[in-house]
Amino acid sequence: MNRVHFLNTAIDNLSMQETLQQIEDTIAEGRQMHHVVVNAGKIVAMQTDLQLRQSVNGSDLINADGQAVVWASRFLGKPLKERVAGIDLMIKLVAMAHSKGHRVYLLGAKEEVVKAVADEFSQQYSPGIIAGYRNGYFNKDEEKDIAKSIAESKAHILFVAISSPTKENFLYENREHLTGVNFIMGVGGSFDVVAGKVKRAPVWMQRVGLEWFFRFIQEPKRMWKRYLIGNSKFILLVLKERFKL
Repeated sequence: MNRVHFLNTAIDNLSMQETLQQIEDTIAEGRQMHHVVVNAGKIVAMQTDLQLRQSVNGSDLINADGQAVVWASRFLGKPLKERVAGIDLMIKLVAMAHSKGHRVYLLGAKEEVVKAVADEFSQQYSPGIIAGYRNGYFNKDEEKDIAKSIAESKAHILFVAISSPTKENFLYENREHLTGVNFIMGVGGSFDVVAGKVKRAPVWMQRVGLEWFFRFIQEPKRMWKRYLIGNSKFILLVLKERFKL
């Protein structure tokens, strides 16, 4: 009932607190929730990548990760309450897991990065919070066994730090093998931030929608196409939607 639709994308109109409450209820009741976030770049990709579109729109809970998506929703007359950044949600969920006695599994990034994240959470909370971890480098034919291994770890929450569309498709295609995990979520490059490999933008830049620019100036050679070209395409899509061009 809270879901809005634009640019071939479904997004749940929930605040951060409402999102956390739904997740907490899901875990408490022993159900499973498949979560995904969308930003401008992902929405652009979903216009032509039909598999990604299915994987995203087929999720149980979809949040707007990018501030640009929130602004676009308001411009298109379908206003979202607020941005629910994936990394902020992940950090809050780890804290919740600690307080509720839940365990998390970390999948993705390089071996030294995911290990650093596991160590950070273990030191900040307790070693018992980590159900297991694995780097994000594996072949397609290994996915089924990896998913089963995660389920066998008895984790309540799974965070997947792999680039799009691989993580979305992995979670969607292996959701049946992950049935025992209550909450599954893609977190993109969040492990790099927690491990201290990448700095996050100051809060004021996050609030005015310039987090992407902060990320861009850290790695311009790798990020220029994603942000400069991707953001331009997103603006064009929004204008076409608004004015029915």
